[in-house]
Amino acid sequence: MAYLKAQKIMENKKTKVIVVMPAYNAEKTLEKTYRDIDKNCVDDIILGDDCSTDRTVEMAKSLGLEVLKTPHNLGYGGNQKMLYQKALEQKADVIVMVHPDWQYDATKIPDLIEPIISGKKDVMLGSRIKGGRRGTLAGGMPIYKFISNRFLTWVENLVLRLNLSEYHTGFRAYSRKLLETIPYQKNSDDFVFDTEVLAQVSSFDFRASEIPIPCRYFSEASEINFWRSLVYGLQTLGVCAKLVLHKIGLKRFEQFKIKC
Repeated sequence: MAYLKAQKIMENKKTKVIVVMPAYNAEKTLEKTYRDIDKNCVDDIILGDDCSTDRTVEMAKSLGLEVLKTPHNLGYGGNQKMLYQKALEQKADVIVMVHPDWQYDATKIPDLIEPIISGKKDVMLGSRIKGGRRGTLAGGMPIYKFISNRFLTWVENLVLRLNLSEYHTGFRAYSRKLLETIPYQKNSDDFVFDTEVLAQVSSFDFRASEIPIPCRYFSEASEINFWRSLVYGLQTLGVCAKLVLHKIGLKRFEQFKIKC
């Protein structure tokens, strides 16, 4: 039903949807992710390769994907910046970001984009927590990640007030207006980029929501280790602290200011 509704709205409004996939060594999972994307509701798919050492680029080209290559290893956030800039240049109305590691169910793209196409929301997230057990521990999520996810989301809801069940998902959709408004180029090139974008969503009063999704954890899927996760958690708390300071006027941060 959501797919038919999204398709109808896209036909009426001629909405252009571009999927972007920030990739690093995704050779083994890229094709599975690509096959799950319904090409009837997507106009283009762009892969950003961040200096992979495997055959990610060759695999992407064999699938007919447009490939952007970073000049050097920019990091997860830096890769996304490159991809969003390209999608905007190609006149995308809705930009979907999905990790090409097959952890997230790309068949849910029609459900994800429908609220943006209909004008009800500006950003949509695929929530593993809202997806129930299949999206968390039963789906293979490590227990330490589940606990940190719950704690960080609790803190972020207190500060960002977006009322989301999860802030740490690699499956998202943004409106063109949102990406043209927020100064995402001022965000980190690291994993905390995603958190900073949601802090900007809060700061600029954009409308956010989510859909439930399952999640797959398996040996070939990309995953940051415990220590990188710890650094990410501390960076996330830092973003929340910066937003609080900005909102109460004690210190202003460029990433939360309207672009001139």
